[in-house]
Amino acid sequence: MAALTQPEIHANDLLLRPWQPSDRRAVVAAYADPTIQRWHCRSMTDDEAGDWIAAWPDRWRSETGAGWAVLDAGCVVGQISLRRIDLAEGLAEVSYWVLPDARGRRVAPRALSAVTSWSLAALRLHRVELSHSTANVASCRVAQYAGFAAEGTKRGEGRHTDGWHDMHLHSRLDTDL
Repeated sequence: MAALTQPEIHANDLLLRPWQPSDRRAVVAAYADPTIQRWHCRSMTDDEAGDWIAAWPDRWRSETGAGWAVLDAGCVVGQISLRRIDLAEGLAEVSYWVLPDARGRRVAPRALSAVTSWSLAALRLHRVELSHSTANVASCRVAQYAGFAAEGTKRGEGRHTDGWHDMHLHSRLDTDL
């Protein structure tokens, strides 16, 4: 990728910056939230949050992933990540969550639009995709607001706290306007 250090991305009033050790409390709180647990199927201790944060720079350097804390007015309100990057194929998969106090302010679609635009331009990706449970109506709205086209349904593809879910697939291409 372009730099040894993962860059910050500015999205109007949001700042997407690499995770820092001081963000552990926000990560623990996020994975304690029942809604985030439902869709991400996990919780985290303080030590696990520290390990999770510490893993992102290695993923960036190995060109396999990138994770950002989403900040609004200097406070962590969410996360967005390129969970999987394949530069040779021009492809990345994105995931995100927003803390309860920041929901309803379009944090996720703004962060998703910003990281997608940056990925298509800076990483020269051809395709950014996201999948979400067909039961996750909020994530479907986020994808639509961010200009991701719905492509179809992958049967039984995602495991959640209540079992296997069908997943909607959305994408944006570098040729999309």
